[in-house]
Amino acid sequence: MSRRLLASALIAGALLAPPAARADDSGDVRSVISSQLRAFKAGDGVAAYSFAAPSIKAMFPSPDVFMSMVRNGYSVVVEANNVTFGPMRAEGEGFRQDVNMTDAEGHSYIASYTLARQPDGSLKITSCSIRKGDDFSA
Repeated sequence: MSRRLLASALIAGALLAPPAARADDSGDVRSVISSQLRAFKAGDGVAAYSFAAPSIKAMFPSPDVFMSMVRNGYSVVVEANNVTFGPMRAEGEGFRQDVNMTDAEGHSYIASYTLARQPDGSLKITSCSIRKGDDFSA
């Protein structure tokens, strides 16, 4: 195979392959989630809402509506304590990050976040699901 043909095949393969995680993706993911958790704790609904992806904003069209949903269905993230990050992994066109945390009573939970890069290059939260952690007191 000629070098030119080989180079063309490699370039085509790279263009068709799903985007690989960049070295800074993990830091970006952690920064976005940490920033939203700080905004929740501070009661800053506008800031917390700013980290939500357009698909989330379409379902919850204002910071007030978003915060009401979070307080009612995801209260552990509003007052999250002892936050630690598990490994991040690529998933589809985005990322999945599990975050360990405790609630006000000390029960452990795992918040599983998905995030995706937006056309402007920013990273936004596309979903979050909560499950009990592995401790016996939860």
